[in-house]
Amino acid sequence: MTVVTPPPPQLPVRDRQTAHQRAGGVSPMLTRLADERATGVLDREHGTLHLAEGRVVHAESPLAPGLDELLTAHGILGTEAWRDAEDSADEGRLLRHGVTPGALELAQVSALYDAAYFALAPSSTPGRFGYGTAHWLASVHPVPVVAVERETLRRRALLLRLWPDPATDSAPLIRADPVAAPAVPPRQAAVLARVDGVRRATDIARELGRPAFHTLVHIRRLAAAGLVAPQPPPAVEDPPSDTADPYVALLKRVRDALEAL
Repeated sequence: MTVVTPPPPQLPVRDRQTAHQRAGGVSPMLTRLADERATGVLDREHGTLHLAEGRVVHAESPLAPGLDELLTAHGILGTEAWRDAEDSADEGRLLRHGVTPGALELAQVSALYDAAYFALAPSSTPGRFGYGTAHWLASVHPVPVVAVERETLRRRALLLRLWPDPATDSAPLIRADPVAAPAVPPRQAAVLARVDGVRRATDIARELGRPAFHTLVHIRRLAAAGLVAPQPPPAVEDPPSDTADPYVALLKRVRDALEAL
């Protein structure tokens, strides 16, 4: 009698492209929402991502200038014109106020990636997603979640290569001019001119009307050149000694007097 041993079952084969994408993800929830083709708002500790049909269509963060600031900072759009378009939730009004489709798309993508970098930063609190209607700018330039996460990881790696200390990203900055200060390009010089011990990177970005991440790149390069440093935290004063209390001092004098008898 011949015994026939059936071949072992084949192992499941993963799609290599999908596996690669999952390996680079920074937010499992965002990946799941992309797979669901969800529409709504993902709130995270450092920012907000707006999704439509599983794609990121808008992003906001208190650490990055918004689309309105990028458009109004250089005269592309007036403040009142932005308010008019935002209040009516009408993308077309931006175009009627003189913003070209190309300029709007470029500014929207720049603001989206900029805010998403901060929104997807490591967080101490879980994200929350609310299903709802799409953002009023959803049709300008939707971006796949995979592209947003990939760009976020690329930006993290770039900053790490430029200067490994992240303190310059969030602390007030001070100038640390060396004896022989190297010359810096004009865009870095504009950042350096605003370093005063009070302003942070996000303050400088808003004043210049530039994306915050680009400002971080300039600041880390300036830090690597020895030109800027984070403001050191205030010194912690030593607690007053017991002798500062007059009652304690009196008791010690009485004790010393008794011991001398």
